[in-house]
Amino acid sequence: MADQDNDAQHEHTFDSADAGASTTYPMQCSSLRKNGHVVIKNRPCKIVEMSTSKTGKHGHAKVHLVAIDIFTGKKLEELCPSTHNMDVPNVSRREFQLLDVTDDGFLSLMSDNGDTKDDCKVPEGEVAEKINKMFTDEGKDVNVIVLTAMGEETCIDVKEAPQK
Repeated sequence: MADQDNDAQHEHTFDSADAGASTTYPMQCSSLRKNGHVVIKNRPCKIVEMSTSKTGKHGHAKVHLVAIDIFTGKKLEELCPSTHNMDVPNVSRREFQLLDVTDDGFLSLMSDNGDTKDDCKVPEGEVAEKINKMFTDEGKDVNVIVLTAMGEETCIDVKEAPQK
């Protein structure tokens, strides 16, 4: 009887996680650079302004970061000791051929190896206007650039596909 209780005590259940690479990696605050990426308030951001301030006799230098959320465009700020680590998002930028724009506002895309992707929404604003003008009105072959970070993705730019 005692053996059974002991076995039950040592049974472990493990939740599975995705096998992909981590969505972020740590980097020392003083190593971050303008136009680089950083995570502020759990959002992937692009650094637009950076300044380091030296503090008093025993204080540590602090880094003041101003960054723009790469998906929402919101401005975020962070003050961090230069020796501390901050998370940096793994950002990937891929180009897809635009096959179609669905009625419910999604892009039908194809990668270089022929895989299709139908889960990317038409972005709002300037990029959407460019898609409408080039693809819908002018009937051009169009490539879209999709930015992916921390499980989110968005179409950030459109350009005419090179003629083969």
